[in-house]
Amino acid sequence: MRIFLLLLTLFAMTVHAKEKVVTKPIALVIHGGAGVIERAALSAENEKAIHTALDRALDAGHAVLSKGGSALDAVSAVVVILEDSPLFNAGKGAVFNADGKHELDASIMEGHTRRAGAVASVTTIRNPIHLARAVMEYSQHVMLAGTGAEQFADTQTQINRVPNAWFDTDVRRKQLELSQQRESAQALNEIPTVSGAYFGTVGAVALDAQGHIAAATSTGGMTNKKFGRVGDSPVIGAGTWADENCGVSGTGWGEHYIRNAVAHDICARVAYRGDTLAAAADEVILKRVVATGGDGGAIALDREGNIVMPFNTSGMYRAWIKPDGSRGTAIFKEEGTAR
Repeated sequence: MRIFLLLLTLFAMTVHAKEKVVTKPIALVIHGGAGVIERAALSAENEKAIHTALDRALDAGHAVLSKGGSALDAVSAVVVILEDSPLFNAGKGAVFNADGKHELDASIMEGHTRRAGAVASVTTIRNPIHLARAVMEYSQHVMLAGTGAEQFADTQTQINRVPNAWFDTDVRRKQLELSQQRESAQALNEIPTVSGAYFGTVGAVALDAQGHIAAATSTGGMTNKKFGRVGDSPVIGAGTWADENCGVSGTGWGEHYIRNAVAHDICARVAYRGDTLAAAADEVILKRVVATGGDGGAIALDREGNIVMPFNTSGMYRAWIKPDGSRGTAIFKEEGTAR
């Protein structure tokens, strides 16, 4: 009888142990661009619409993570919501180039595998982040650009195509007109030093219940851009980076983010120097980028779910869900932070 009771107790303990599932923290942080965002120039209606859109994107990503889905799926879901909104400079809200057309860039990276995909200067892809992921999953390459990327899209039946004019919005057209009116007579091959003018990128970084990190970024680039200009958003290590410890999506003056390898530098400081995520991000965004004459911001998280969102401009559209479930959205510097 004693042996039977002992066996019964051991069986119950085994079942109980199997029922105990060790869960890791999940976290999500997103941005809709950093730049000159003045409160006086943003109507109450538009401000509310931006907060609503950021909340919708948070909901989409968190729905994936809360069900045990992957960080890769979560950042994809977030960026698609932002690309489909005319409020952000990505997808539907993409800015115009100097020829009155739209050229879109995007990238995505999975940290624990170091898989990555990117597209640059695509013109008919409704959701460039989907094509970037297709490059990662269904090609041997990391980045495809221009007509070649469009040809690759022809082989992918799941990619939604639209005419270039589908991305047109009145707000972006007025921005193009204003930019061209203000354009000086300087040589066309000289980079204009207009601080704060390079904003509007969208991005997301997620930590899933398996402890994996993914990051994604998408943009319409710079208003009135010329010569097929490509910024940092599709450049792995500049605008997007994810590894097993850290993930980053940047937004700002792309040339400076490329020159400083911003996204990778933040995570490298965490991995090789042992810096905290906050210290690493502040050093790169608030000092290194500024030192070369650039501006912008970034979102980042680590494998513990710590979130940081530094920026050196007057505002950055941003939102977050921390491991404890608390969440928020913000635009201006004086608003809430996840730290």
